[in-house]
Amino acid sequence: MLVSSFAYAHEMTPTYPEWKFSIYSDLVVTKMEMFNKRNDVEYYEIAVFDENWNPIPFVSSYKVFKLDYLSRVQFEVYIRAKDRDRAEYICSRSKLNNGMPAISSMICSRFK
Repeated sequence: MLVSSFAYAHEMTPTYPEWKFSIYSDLVVTKMEMFNKRNDVEYYEIAVFDENWNPIPFVSSYKVFKLDYLSRVQFEVYIRAKDRDRAEYICSRSKLNNGMPAISSMICSRFK
C-alpha cells in the first residue's frame, strides 16, 4: 500500500537579501516578505543565524507574528552593523498549534 501526501510550506522573499544602512546609527536593515500557503498554520517565528547556525541578536516589529492563510506580510529586520558580515541566514519557522500540525516548515534566505 502506498501513501502519498502533499507538502505545503510558506514562502519568504527575497531569496538572497542584502543588508542596507538604516536610519539608526550602528544598525543595518533588510526588508523581507512572507506568504502563507498553509491553511493549518497561522503563526510564524523569525530568526537570524551565522554560518554555524548560532543565533544573532536582531530587532523586528515582531519575532512571532500571525499570518493568515493566503496572506502576505512585509517586515524589516535590524541587526548591529558589526554583525553584518557574520549574518548568514534569516529564517522563518511555522509555529505548531497544540502539537498539530505534525510538520513544522522552516524557510531560510541566505545573505550574499
